Amino acid sequence: MNGSVPTSDISVVIPVFNERANLRPLAERLAATLDGTGLAFEAIFVDDGSQDESLAELRAICGQEPRFRALSLSRNFGKEVAIAAGLDDARGRAVVIMDADLQHPPEVIPLFVEKWREGFKNVYGQRTGRETDPKMRTFFTELFYRLLERFGDVTLPPGAGDFRLLDRQAVDALLSIRERARFNKGLYAWIGFKSTGVPFDVESRASGRSSFNFARLVRFALDGLMSFSSIPLKVWTYVGLTISFFALAMAGYYWVRTMLFGVDTPGFPTLVVSIAFFSGVQLISLGVLGEYIARIFNEVKGRPLYLVAERIEGDAPADVSGAGVARSSRS
Repeated sequence: MNGSVPTSDISVVIPVFNERANLRPLAERLAATLDGTGLAFEAIFVDDGSQDESLAELRAICGQEPRFRALSLSRNFGKEVAIAAGLDDARGRAVVIMDADLQHPPEVIPLFVEKWREGFKNVYGQRTGRETDPKMRTFFTELFYRLLERFGDVTLPPGAGDFRLLDRQAVDALLSIRERARFNKGLYAWIGFKSTGVPFDVESRASGRSSFNFARLVRFALDGLMSFSSIPLKVWTYVGLTISFFALAMAGYYWVRTMLFGVDTPGFPTLVVSIAFFSGVQLISLGVLGEYIARIFNEVKGRPLYLVAERIEGDAPADVSGAGVARSSRS
């Protein structure tokens, strides 16, 4: 639980990784939009170990706008953890989560606020299409969501992502979950609460390119599937039973054939193929077990989710190296 007393109406949490060129336009649009709501707001940028000049740009932006502040993590911990760091630091009665690449239009936030005022505690942006994504990525994304819906413990609303508004009660529920292998889209669904979607059109990335390459997306998908489903473990029970059934059937067939027609000359290719096949099955099953064991190992080590190297408040940055340890290690 966060336990902090809200000091503003809306907090906006924005994870940042190599987004220098997008930060100034985002800040300008965000301030103009939130000023129009008449609500007290704050924006928290979480620099997740950027390798460009994003941190310097954040210092300049926060120096000009006291309602903006930033956290600089000690290294790249990943977007999911950066969001957790922002939620830890948020002081609003509701928290909006959005990306820094301007694909999440700030102008949708007032629609989120309207739904929040109607009593919804989990208001998610529902993208109307994936025209901005490569076709191959769209195919695998849709395949992943089908698998998670079929075999997972949660159901994800179609088109929903990180762009959303969470009531303080929902935020505190998320903060009580301190697992390391985080799949936030699943966590948003898992905590429940009264939810609704707000359709929006995804804008083209204003500048730069996404840091999520194919390998990172595959790893992210594995984290999601293994965090909310045990089917990768259970499936090997059925695979083993199926192979055992065919092995017994083949044994019966060869026994009958031997009794009727005698012993054939053993076939070397059949032996090699059989050994290679069953060895592959065993190694794959061990690999799946290893993935789960690795996640257990990471959890039991009890390391903090993140470390804060620098905190930028208003017009004055404060060097607080290591200050994120106590705050981020809550369980």
